[in-house]
Amino acid sequence: MIPAIVFYGFMVVSLTCAAYFHVSFGFKFVSTKRLIKPLLLLTVHSLLFTSLKAQTDSTKKFADTSILEPVTVTAFGGAANWKDVPAAIALINKNSLQRFDNKTLVPVLNTVAGVRMEERSPGSYRLSIRGSLLRSPFGIRDVKIYWNDIPLTDAGGNTYLNLIDISQLSSIEIVKGPASSMYGVNTGGAVLLKSDLYPSPKGGNNVSANIETGSYSLLNEQINYDHQSKNISFSLQQSHYQNDGYRQQSAMRKDALQGNLNWNINTKEQLSALLFYTNLRYETPGGITKQQMDSLPTLARQPTATLPGAVEQQAGVYNKTGFAGLSLHSAFSSTWSNTTTATINHTDFENPFITNYEHRDELNYGARTVFEMNTSRLQWLTGAEWQQNISHITDKDNNGGMPGGLQFEDDVHVMQYFLFTQLNMTFKKFTVQVGVSANQQLLKYNRVSDSVYNYWQHQNTNILVAPRLSLLYKIEKNVSLYAILSKGFSPPTLAEVRPSTNQFYDLQPEYGWNIEGGFKGNIFKSRLQFDASVYSFNLKNAIVQQQDSTGAGYFINAGGTKQNGVEIWLQTYIISSNDHFIKSLALSNSFAYQPYKFNNYISGTKDYSGNHLTGVPEYVNVTMVDVYTKPGIYFISNFNFTSSIPLTDANDVYADSYTLLQVKLGFKKQLNKTVLDFYFGIDNLLNENYSLGNDLNAIGGRYYNPAPKRNYFGGIRLEF
Repeated sequence: MIPAIVFYGFMVVSLTCAAYFHVSFGFKFVSTKRLIKPLLLLTVHSLLFTSLKAQTDSTKKFADTSILEPVTVTAFGGAANWKDVPAAIALINKNSLQRFDNKTLVPVLNTVAGVRMEERSPGSYRLSIRGSLLRSPFGIRDVKIYWNDIPLTDAGGNTYLNLIDISQLSSIEIVKGPASSMYGVNTGGAVLLKSDLYPSPKGGNNVSANIETGSYSLLNEQINYDHQSKNISFSLQQSHYQNDGYRQQSAMRKDALQGNLNWNINTKEQLSALLFYTNLRYETPGGITKQQMDSLPTLARQPTATLPGAVEQQAGVYNKTGFAGLSLHSAFSSTWSNTTTATINHTDFENPFITNYEHRDELNYGARTVFEMNTSRLQWLTGAEWQQNISHITDKDNNGGMPGGLQFEDDVHVMQYFLFTQLNMTFKKFTVQVGVSANQQLLKYNRVSDSVYNYWQHQNTNILVAPRLSLLYKIEKNVSLYAILSKGFSPPTLAEVRPSTNQFYDLQPEYGWNIEGGFKGNIFKSRLQFDASVYSFNLKNAIVQQQDSTGAGYFINAGGTKQNGVEIWLQTYIISSNDHFIKSLALSNSFAYQPYKFNNYISGTKDYSGNHLTGVPEYVNVTMVDVYTKPGIYFISNFNFTSSIPLTDANDVYADSYTLLQVKLGFKKQLNKTVLDFYFGIDNLLNENYSLGNDLNAIGGRYYNPAPKRNYFGGIRLEF
């Protein structure tokens, strides 16, 4: 009874807080029509909770063990249960990664409240956490990404997430809001990718294979070999993906090799290695107008009187990257340990665009070290991270997809480093985390092709200090309240200092304070997990994109933004019994309310203060239903409603809201030591005409990158 009272009390408090935020922070009340879907959502929540309450007696039939998996996270040191960490963290486990298909992370990450991943064309990803998409016309910025604790984000602030195959991962942790106290300069948050291997005393070899086909000549296959012995475990994986694409000039092909190694050198030392090579090619169709999307959404960007089109210029991206990372964990005693990683990678990048043909030769290397002290009530982590990027960038004329005459040639060096320290303290029902980092970015560039400016010029930030304080109080064993105060910094990335206009821009770092309160835990013998939070993030010197007359993007500092929001996540098992035809019926729901606005944003003679943040939907709701039966038949669905999205800083053009339904039907059975999984799925079952990745502030009304209409996939997975 106590958990129910607490939960209902929280809902009342949440609604009161939401009302307070409306008044105090200027949230705009919406019309009755626009409130219908959120109100329906709350109704579903209430009905669900009533159903769970009625089932309380029936749950006594089941064992007292947790029905939902234990959720362990490592984002802020050690391995702690998700509900006991004073942070807004989402965890995506292996089962969740394999829920829908093996093609892309888009439907997986979009189930997390406050996270939005877009795919402008196959392979062209954008990722935002709580609105950080504002800076990402393409690529991933303002979010720090690690793979097995090795930095995947380079010193220039860019992350090639499209190089990774989803089947290479075992879990993902997402830290929402500034995580600069542990993960360097960022205001969006951090994403921690895992592909864990655990040596086994029994040893053994395992092989898994997946092949998938579908619409637009889809071919997707992976083969993975795992070996485990007492002291060594390793995996090798090969993957291939190809797709002709829904639109003109949107084909994609990716080939990847990846290896992981864990070696227990002795009882106190463990060496890990991560290596991969990816050859990625994808075409970029470019944006089209609303009229073009409504009449023929498969079109690529069309030529104009002054500029050629995407097909004529063979617009696309060619990326060949080799990556190597080593990590050594050493236990000096029962209290002290250290983990040190070193990484080096090289990228050969070509981008035939409408106005030029760019080639980048990028070398990245760096290291990270973390010392950790652990006692029963105190944990201290302190360390440093350093990264270096050396880029040689050449821009030439694009003669129908072939490089022509030289436009610009530049050498650019970026170094980024930070020092950090954090204390985690536990006092009975209280947990306190206090952390701080000192960060600096050093950038220099030389326009080699210019006889006048052929010398090194510098753009260095001051030392940026980012503190973080978070508290957690356990109301009872499995239910906690938490509060966070943190400051984040994010200097301009290399792609923003030197954007596609081929000029260098003097930009200042953006920074801001985040205040957050939340409530999370599990009740009804872990049959229901929940996490709800209210936050206020005020960003200064926000970096936003503009476009020139050719459609090339550049960036400016734009005053600030007020990013206040609410996030609610629920996950429950309605049915869980091995004795019935339906073994399990799981329902989960994530909801994000994001009425973000510009603050003191003046560009030339135009004042955009008070306008909604460009590229951010006001609310997103995703409902997931998973059904598994005793014979092995299963059904999975994602229902995503995304509200309209402002496409210009002036808020005079909006992308329409859309409803996306994705379903998957399969049969999974274990036969002796072999696991067999057949599946068939439909993406965009409702056949919506929508854009999954808009070009913001685009010239000529070319805002839209239409996503595929109803399309199909099917495959088979074997594990033995």
